Amino acid sequence: MKTRIILGLVTILYCYTMTSQEISDTSFGKGLINYTAKDSTFSVKFAPRIQARFNSNWDYNGEDYDDAELNFLIRRARLKFSGFAYSPKLKYKIELGLSNRDVSGANDFNRNTPRYILDAVIMWNFYENFELWAGQTKLPGNVERVVSSANLQLIDRSLLNSSFNIDRDVGVQLRHFTHLGGDFIMKEKLAISQGEGRNVTEGNEGGLQYTGRLEFLPFGNFKSKGDYSQGDLKREDTPKLMVGLTYDYNQDAVKTRSNLGSYMELEDGSLYETNITTFFADAMFKYKGFAFMGEYANRDADAPVAINADGTETGDIVRVGDAFNTQISYLFQSNYELTTRYTSLKFDNITGREAQNQYTLGASRYIVGHKLKIQADVSYSTLGGEADNIMLRTGFDLHF
Repeated sequence: MKTRIILGLVTILYCYTMTSQEISDTSFGKGLINYTAKDSTFSVKFAPRIQARFNSNWDYNGEDYDDAELNFLIRRARLKFSGFAYSPKLKYKIELGLSNRDVSGANDFNRNTPRYILDAVIMWNFYENFELWAGQTKLPGNVERVVSSANLQLIDRSLLNSSFNIDRDVGVQLRHFTHLGGDFIMKEKLAISQGEGRNVTEGNEGGLQYTGRLEFLPFGNFKSKGDYSQGDLKREDTPKLMVGLTYDYNQDAVKTRSNLGSYMELEDGSLYETNITTFFADAMFKYKGFAFMGEYANRDADAPVAINADGTETGDIVRVGDAFNTQISYLFQSNYELTTRYTSLKFDNITGREAQNQYTLGASRYIVGHKLKIQADVSYSTLGGEADNIMLRTGFDLHF
């Protein structure tokens, strides 16, 4: 609590100091503060954001649906700082989380402290089309995960993402893009990371994690980086397509979902280790308000069942299997959008998990793009081919 109070006071003081000097000419959605040093040796953009949510859930008990379970929450409350240092070729990003969902996950491997830091990364454009990233940030995984939570067209990401994504980690990344002729662009992304997720201080427990991603854009770049923003809010004048392939290898992984999930602890106090591979194939297409996003995910492990030295099972099992997710949407001239989503998960028999399917219909009203919007969606889910639950969610986003 003391840390949060101090952080809040520092932020308020910083904002007051900066804004009291002069009237800013920035506009809503471009950052609460945009400041560049007089000698152009650094810049800072400060952009806080809030996501408020209301969820209703009706579970099926085999004969009928139970009474609704209701939940109001602040899903995300974050402070984001970005800019350049010394040279525009050396950029940085810092993103801090303040909501319970953002900071939860304290354990022995992060000294039992809240996980405030989401991103803390520098990005150095050291030569032509090459960029070197260092620090903690998202790995180049499935497109749905790399899309910021501020730029989603439904209330939250899909079940595919919650079970198979590879999220954030600490390490280095090398990024490059190549013009293959005409408008055709290929982007290459390589990462070497710790392999245990964000904010780990007591590592490295297992081996390293290696991630590679290739992206193909046959019709050139999207407007405003639209390949990593859901919905065609820019109403692309010509068809735009991105196709991506990701391969991730986590050597001697110690968690049930690669660098996510729970640690696989053995009776002797050590951690169970196994090699885990994750593969993604995804695509993003946009044209004149129509948008499509599709994803396929597969996870495998050399030995998915954690076993003690005496041969007994610990109960921890790597979440192996595959999943498919697709979203289709249309943005009307009134800036209302309708979105449909279908998600299917099939886990390997060894996990003991039944297949899941989810059907979602959502509506959004974009007031200032993704920066200020109101959203709602309803989902029907099945488990093992039988009815499981109905979920209704509403909420708003405010992003300076």
